[in-house]
Amino acid sequence: MSKTRFTLSRRQFLLGSAAVGGSYLLPGLRNAVWAAGSDAPEKSNIRVGFIPLTDCAPVVMASVKGFDKKYGLTLQPSKEASWAAVRDKLTAGELDAAHALYGMIYGLQLGIAGPQHEMANLMTLNNNGQAITLANQLKDQKVTDAASLQKLIASQAKGSFTFAHTFPTSTHAMWLYYWLANAGIDPFEDVRTVVVPPPQMVMNMKMGNMSGFCVGEPWNQRAISDNIGFTATTTQQIWPDHPEKILATRAAWVQENPNTARALTAAVLEAARWIDASDANRKETAQVLAGRAWINTKVETLEGRMLGQYENGLGQRWQDAHGMRFFRDGEVSFPWISDGMWFLTQMKRWGMVQTAPDYAAVARQINRIDIYKQAASAVGGISVPAGEMRSSTLFDGKVWDGSNPAAYADSFALKRR
Repeated sequence: MSKTRFTLSRRQFLLGSAAVGGSYLLPGLRNAVWAAGSDAPEKSNIRVGFIPLTDCAPVVMASVKGFDKKYGLTLQPSKEASWAAVRDKLTAGELDAAHALYGMIYGLQLGIAGPQHEMANLMTLNNNGQAITLANQLKDQKVTDAASLQKLIASQAKGSFTFAHTFPTSTHAMWLYYWLANAGIDPFEDVRTVVVPPPQMVMNMKMGNMSGFCVGEPWNQRAISDNIGFTATTTQQIWPDHPEKILATRAAWVQENPNTARALTAAVLEAARWIDASDANRKETAQVLAGRAWINTKVETLEGRMLGQYENGLGQRWQDAHGMRFFRDGEVSFPWISDGMWFLTQMKRWGMVQTAPDYAAVARQINRIDIYKQAASAVGGISVPAGEMRSSTLFDGKVWDGSNPAAYADSFALKRR
């Protein structure tokens, strides 16, 4: 969990924002962005891509509840079929911004998730709320966790079991690899991995195309409801309060539309705060998201895990202390530099990059703390952290705080060479 102290003083925030503004703002933006009459959005109609997942909620509710209008925008959420489609439309300029995978944006910046593009992360949309689902056929073979899975995999020829994630550099790939490797399963040698769009996960498992998958909600709960699979672990059990989806765009788009970027971030940030304000708001969000235009599923498939009410398909039920979070006094929303750096360490661990990147420099280039702070000020009453790093302890006991990323990336016994 984060150990970073937050400051709630608006006056302190404004003073601090002014002090750091010169180091973060784009050339020419510092003097223009707050000038009288010059802060209107450059674009009023904004096309924002999303994948039908529970964590698209802040983008959807910013439009549904009218937070966009408050900041001079009309959001046009665009339902996309796959993360590859989001990537292609975002980089081609067909989308202004998108509900996006953290690792996809970093992969694009490095040129390993498609043609290289300079990218921008405006804010984090949520923490937690993903899971690894195993097929019920494994349960029938006495597999209920990573340790029993490792024994079964070791007894078969390499590559006998297939696991799915959502994109080669996705958060889901990283959670799956981390969980498998912790149990002694090499995700590149011992099993086969494939990419499947989130809405197609359950059907593919039903057809027998994979033994397990890592994806966002509601598709893990859907597998349980359809009696197809069970939750072997939630991702918050791997890393409590981990970063997940982000509000992403191209760096060039921010350069061209700095006021729009601020207004968009403010609208989505206010929506995130509204969702987290009460269980009633979360239930209303679930009602909206269940509709055909968004996720197109039963409300009960969404609502339970949105409220932190979990079942695993093995007879266990619990109230999760680290359920899906969208705001949490701004701690979720802030684009922590250390969060971005963590994904870079895993890309290095798994051989996606051959040489160690400048971890902090890359993260500071992508994670637009300057835009976020302007948006937080525009919304008002948003806590901002005193620093840009946070400390977390993952389920294997490793502490991640961004202080020595090269050593962290090299510290894993199981990695790809």
